[in-house]
Amino acid sequence: MSSAPDSDLTSRTSKALWIPVIWLFIAGSRPISGWLNVGAVADTTDKYLEGSPIDRNIFTALILAAIIVLVLRGPQVGRLLRANWPLILFLLYCGLSIVWSGFRDVAFKRWIRAVGDIAMVSVVLTDPKPFNAVKKFLWRTGSVIFPLSILFDLGRGLTGRGWHYGLTLNKNMYGLISMILGVGVAWQFLMILHDRERAGRRKQLFVYGSIVAMAMWCLWSANSATSAACFLLGTILIMVMKRWRVAQKPAFVHLFVASVVFLAVYASLLNPNLGIISAMGKDPTLTGRTDLWPSLIAMTPSPWFGAGFESFWLGSRLTSLWHTFVWRPNEAHNGYIEIYLNLGWVGLILFGIVLVTGYRRAVKTFRQSGDIGRLSLAYFVVAIVYNLTEAGFRIFSPAWIVFLLSIIAASRSWREHESTKPADVMHRPYEISGLRYHRSDSFA
Repeated sequence: MSSAPDSDLTSRTSKALWIPVIWLFIAGSRPISGWLNVGAVADTTDKYLEGSPIDRNIFTALILAAIIVLVLRGPQVGRLLRANWPLILFLLYCGLSIVWSGFRDVAFKRWIRAVGDIAMVSVVLTDPKPFNAVKKFLWRTGSVIFPLSILFDLGRGLTGRGWHYGLTLNKNMYGLISMILGVGVAWQFLMILHDRERAGRRKQLFVYGSIVAMAMWCLWSANSATSAACFLLGTILIMVMKRWRVAQKPAFVHLFVASVVFLAVYASLLNPNLGIISAMGKDPTLTGRTDLWPSLIAMTPSPWFGAGFESFWLGSRLTSLWHTFVWRPNEAHNGYIEIYLNLGWVGLILFGIVLVTGYRRAVKTFRQSGDIGRLSLAYFVVAIVYNLTEAGFRIFSPAWIVFLLSIIAASRSWREHESTKPADVMHRPYEISGLRYHRSDSFA
């Protein structure tokens, strides 16, 4: 299956695509208040309760703009959401959990932002040319963040730090956004590399290769072992699925994914003294994470229902944890524990349904639609592994945004590179999770 012959840099998509691009740029750099240096640093527990009016207004404007776009796009949005009923069910439970949160106003505002994450991904995937939209969504953000991050670090000069943090406020976020966008640009680079008949191939290889090189530089300078390992995992997964014919067999995919996840769990959680963690530059306690986790679990208000949506790290609990741990944690550094703290076992069970259905659809999409399936599966597996030692399943996290992109994209059957097919092919019927309809009735 060949790659798209159109130029990725000039292919047309809706102007509305800039809305999720801006959203991801802010999520992967720093809040607007951070750029303006207005209440940017959360150095007290009260900062997490107060928030920033500037950020709130900007997020509200972006969410409203995205919702207007989705309303104008009509029935296809409803079809896409119905196809993702496990995710919608999980989101509704998150909203219900606001009832037992001790900080309902804060929880409700954060739930609205969670709706915004799904709205942004839906804007990308309901674009008139969704395959091109996915490519440009990742490309536009990466081609801005990577060069600016390098310039920001060079501008700071030699400060003696062991790492830099680009446009972000800490090395973990710098590593995360570099990994997420690096995988996305590497995916596009590999598509061009394997399409020898592509017009302007040499120029595009140079352009995309340069951005991939920048991504690798940013990962190295961030000194984030988890992000670097996940970048290698995602890129290798895409390469293997692209090159090896045997990799297209479901049994191989299941075995490969199961092996990777088991190795990650075993090396990071079950037996951190194995040596893999040390080889990555981390101590067996994962920089204090394994000491933190028992304390967090013991502080959970309700094992079954948690503290309420995004409510655990607020108030007296956060104050107590900051007194106990001098490094002032503000997340569990494990996405699954994070969900448990906020939503309890009920939340974990519902999220488990999201994972199972998302994985099955990602594998199916890979087998049927090649390139978009490879990206969906890579982002899915990377998210699973990344959240073993970092809390990426949180609102407005780049890891959460691309995880949503992977499972929502996998919920529909893609006619790969459909935007470049002849007109008679474009009007053939296709499916979204069993719903049969015509191209002219959907993403138009």
